[in-house]
Amino acid sequence: QAQLVESGGGLVQAGGSLRLSCAASGRTFSSYAMGWFRQAPGKEREFVAAISFNGNTIFYTDSVKGRFTISRDNAKNTMYLQMNSLKPEDTAVYYCAVYTTINNWYRDHTVPAKYGVWGQGTQVTVSS
Repeated sequence: QAQLVESGGGLVQAGGSLRLSCAASGRTFSSYAMGWFRQAPGKEREFVAAISFNGNTIFYTDSVKGRFTISRDNAKNTMYLQMNSLKPEDTAVYYCAVYTTINNWYRDHTVPAKYGVWGQGTQVTVSS
C-alpha cells in the first residue's frame, strides 16, 4: 500500500525556518509530480508548491514565493519543503500529495482533487 509520511513540523517564532519532509513508502513516485498543500482551521485546503517528476518544473503560490523552496530526491523517494522567513499566517497543517491524474499537471497542479495519494499532515505553528 502506497503511503506518504510528512515530518518536520513544529512550533517556530516568526522569521524562523522549518524543513518539511515527505517520505514515500510502498512504491516509488519518481515518475509522478508532487505537491504541498496546507489547511488552516476553518479554511479550505490550499496549494503551496508543486514539483515535476524530475524537479525541472516548480510552481509556488504567490504568498510563499521567495520564502519557500520545494525539492525532491527520487533516489530517497522523498520530497522536501524548506520554509524560511515564516509568518503567523503560514500556520496550518501541511500535507504532501502525489499528482495521479493523467496529463494537465501544468494547468491543474493547484487543484487538490487531482492528487490521489496524500499524507496524514504535519502541524506548523508560527508564533508572532
